Amino acid sequence: MCLSLCLLVYLRGMKEGKTTYNIINQNCLDVFEHINQGIDLTFLDPPFNQQKKYAYHDDNMDEAAYWQFMKDVCTKTFELTNEGGAIYFMQREKNAEFVLTILRESGWTLQNIIIWKKKTSAVPVATKYGKQYQVIAYATKGKRAKTFHRLRIDPELPANYKHKRENGIYVTDVWNDIRELTSGFFAGQEAVRNEDGKRFHKQQSPIALLLRIILSSSNVGDTVFDPFAGTGTTSLVAHQLQRNSIAVEIDPKNADYIKKRLSEIRDADLIGKYYKDYTCTKDLSEIWGENLDEVFIQKRKSVPQTQLS
Repeated sequence: MCLSLCLLVYLRGMKEGKTTYNIINQNCLDVFEHINQGIDLTFLDPPFNQQKKYAYHDDNMDEAAYWQFMKDVCTKTFELTNEGGAIYFMQREKNAEFVLTILRESGWTLQNIIIWKKKTSAVPVATKYGKQYQVIAYATKGKRAKTFHRLRIDPELPANYKHKRENGIYVTDVWNDIRELTSGFFAGQEAVRNEDGKRFHKQQSPIALLLRIILSSSNVGDTVFDPFAGTGTTSLVAHQLQRNSIAVEIDPKNADYIKKRLSEIRDADLIGKYYKDYTCTKDLSEIWGENLDEVFIQKRKSVPQTQLS
């Protein structure tokens, strides 16, 4: 079956050459054999098989079939990943054991289980503790990561602390400073919306989450992969950080929106506002790249884009 692939190439004046973002409207399992470049970092945030309504995906699969699907994606991603490359696999907390098993059986080496505590109210549950976090399994191809930047942040001091930090703290495996894009208008300007004001995609990942992952586990010029791209936040952040990206999205409506989101970047999607959060990080300018918002906007206006089919 011939792939319907839109490749948007954005030419930039980089030492490494040009940065590209590829948007593929297809089932991710159908595209792996067509990807002819090594992957350095993958963000895997699939549908969670919890009976949500998707136009082009059955979110009520038999449990065994669903986890085989996840294993196939992880295995094929592993095969395309450069030695030492990383994967961040996000799932519901109750599925952690399945995630760890799948990663191990598909060849990955677990490095951390990250707890993303989402700065929002816990989801109430009648017979157990309310849920307030998701797990993100960070794993590598091989025993050691080829790239890992130890980011430093300077979050608000706890109430009983008397003295300010001199140089922030290292990011740990508990991320409690990144807010999810909650329902309705509490999601703010970042959430993409239809003309009627309703959310375009209710599972949209926050820019701040992808920014931390991409800064931590990739360099300028690397290739970032997202097999369930949704609204394209992974590619949006990767592009602004001068990383190449491959976004695979089965829903043509979503794929079209990703193209628009990257070709006409909104003020709400610019990442420069987060630079200050990481200023305690050594060599931040090298990790981040030259691309602060003002520079990016000028280049985006002055350099034409090319569309291939």
